[in-house]
Amino acid sequence: MTEELGVALIGTGFMGKAHALAYAQVRPVFGDVPRPRLEILCDVPQDAADRYADQFGFARATDDWRAAVTDPAVDVVSITTPNKFHKEMVCAAAEAGKHIWCEKPLATTLADAETMAEAVKAAGVASMVGYNYLKNPTFMHMKRLVDEGAIGRPIHFRGIVDEDYCADEASPWSWRSLIAEAGLGTLGDLGCHLVSMAHALMGPIETLVSDIETVYPTRPKPGTGEPGPVENEDIASALVRFRSGVPGVLMTSRAAWGAKNRISLEVHGTRGALMFDQERLNELRLYRAGDPATAGFTTILAGPAHPPYGAFVPAPGHQLGFTEMKVVEAAAFLRAAAGGVAEGPDIGEALGIERVIYGIAAVCGHN
Repeated sequence: MTEELGVALIGTGFMGKAHALAYAQVRPVFGDVPRPRLEILCDVPQDAADRYADQFGFARATDDWRAAVTDPAVDVVSITTPNKFHKEMVCAAAEAGKHIWCEKPLATTLADAETMAEAVKAAGVASMVGYNYLKNPTFMHMKRLVDEGAIGRPIHFRGIVDEDYCADEASPWSWRSLIAEAGLGTLGDLGCHLVSMAHALMGPIETLVSDIETVYPTRPKPGTGEPGPVENEDIASALVRFRSGVPGVLMTSRAAWGAKNRISLEVHGTRGALMFDQERLNELRLYRAGDPATAGFTTILAGPAHPPYGAFVPAPGHQLGFTEMKVVEAAAFLRAAAGGVAEGPDIGEALGIERVIYGIAAVCGHN
């Protein structure tokens, strides 16, 4: 195993900090991964890069992302910038022979996502896309139960992912409202997570019909209050059919009052059902058909019996969170970068997710 990998991190927002925390924790939690050497942090302006390099523990700082991805001391690059920068950075990193951990969604257009996938494949580098909810031990156990036939043959899937950060008409306008800056709306920000989890549980989606809605066509711009255009969707829903023939329903909204990172999944089978809600991410509900007198859902509480929970905490009921899932993702990425088994989703697999969300959005002519 490669003993050490030099890291460049581009971006210091919510996800930039999540990557920095994951790199700091991954070796203490998982002793079988290469040691990430925090080499270069990139942000603009330079004083911000200097400040965050010191805070996050990076040896150097730069405001030039191209210098970061081509630096000979760098082996892996984390890209946590706004969506519009992903394509250029991923392609440059791939050309430089660097392994790539990129946040979702891949790009602001499907064509750009396809270009990114081609560049990574041609370069032969390892990649990971930030669908960290797939790394939740509870979700991983849900997938095992489906695969093992614990609820019989799956016959229907239902999935919802909701947030309320755009529920208020007075919520300020931001770059996330523009197609050129963000690409899709709730589909690119939230719905892609739902598709990633649906694919993991049920296999690829083959056909769909859909509908989308922009609830508020304008939002007040910060500082001026002037109306800013909202070009992408607030709500999207789709009836889908998986390649297996199983039907499903997908719904996502960024305008759902009261929802705080709600991802609700249901898999119904011939002999039972499984239900998961991300707002209770350490719990899984299982129903097994049987004696009507004792029928009911069993709540499974995450613990060491559900790997890799035990790598963090030796006892059940102590709960894992968002950053722990990011650590699991970092471990999978570093193993792949060192030549080990790639757990994914890599950029090629993430392209399949992008094709679904752009298929749902096609009703509005955005492609």
